[in-house]
Amino acid sequence: MEQQIKDIISACDLAIQNEDFDTLMNYYTEDAVLVVKPGMIARGKEEIKKAFMAIADYFNHHIVPTQGEMIILAAGDTALVLSQTLLDSDKKDSEYTMERRVTYVFKKNAQGEWLCAIDNSYGTALIGV
Repeated sequence: MEQQIKDIISACDLAIQNEDFDTLMNYYTEDAVLVVKPGMIARGKEEIKKAFMAIADYFNHHIVPTQGEMIILAAGDTALVLSQTLLDSDKKDSEYTMERRVTYVFKKNAQGEWLCAIDNSYGTALIGV
């Protein structure tokens, strides 16, 4: 299970880098939530896809996410992922940190596939924002 989720996250990172947002949406639940930035949340695949397109624009169409240390805690069909995510970009004046401690929540669907239900690249940094 851990390796499956790590592989999915790697595939998502590659899809983001390649701006292959149709493929990226295959890894999200229909009702998924993406924290775009503090105070801004995208809900559902359509909004999430649009958000990733805007993120690509923000980073001048050059963003390479990679994962560092990762901890996965699972209970039944739900998994919490705590990960160090590093963002590499040509954009040097971003107001957002390029090293993040993210939280993801994955759910296993009826077909046994793990899908991202909550994608929060800001982790607990949202507290107090």
